Amino acid sequence: MIAADLAESPREGGASTGELLGERGSHIEADVSRASDVERLVAAARERGRLDIFVANAAIAGAHSKALLETTEEDWDAIMAVNLRGVFLCARAAIAAMVEQEPLGEARGRLILISSQHGMVGPPGHFAYAVSKGGVVNMARQLAVDYGPRGVLVNAVAPGKIITGAPGNLDPDAIAYSHARTPFARLGRPGDVAGAALFLASEDAGYVSGVNLLVDGGWMAY
Repeated sequence: MIAADLAESPREGGASTGELLGERGSHIEADVSRASDVERLVAAARERGRLDIFVANAAIAGAHSKALLETTEEDWDAIMAVNLRGVFLCARAAIAAMVEQEPLGEARGRLILISSQHGMVGPPGHFAYAVSKGGVVNMARQLAVDYGPRGVLVNAVAPGKIITGAPGNLDPDAIAYSHARTPFARLGRPGDVAGAALFLASEDAGYVSGVNLLVDGGWMAY
């Protein structure tokens, strides 16, 4: 297992990626908006053997995510570089490796993209982010159609309101809104998203492709 990011240590503290992986894998510093970094990442995975599963989950929003008239070209480029170009580069490199492999069971590989519920709605004030995630949703469909005949399963996972970060850094108003808007009795946890990705990476999902799997406690059903 290889985990890639620009930083190994969490911004808000806690164990580093390397510590969490332990002997199960390693951390590689990589910027997914750079083709050379993505190719280096895939090459590192292939040095260990096959590339059977690739999860493309890098994304940014933050200060760059604004309404249309406040969005500068720099804001647009920053979000698209990671959220859409980065996913494209990862998909291209991963699928190029997968189609060269002999099938393991019935599949040559499984690609999982992390989209968002915001890729299917118009979240107020988050123009570039929503557009980028909408692109990821359709990228999963397109790749499933194009590469399913060559043995590659492609799906997306769309998280809803997931609690991340240190408790003291959470916005009480945002949490209250998220609770009011989510039908299930609690908000999401990172493990909920990971569980969905693990399902799509498993043999149990051997006939699932082109799906954008919602992990949102019923938010989109409201």
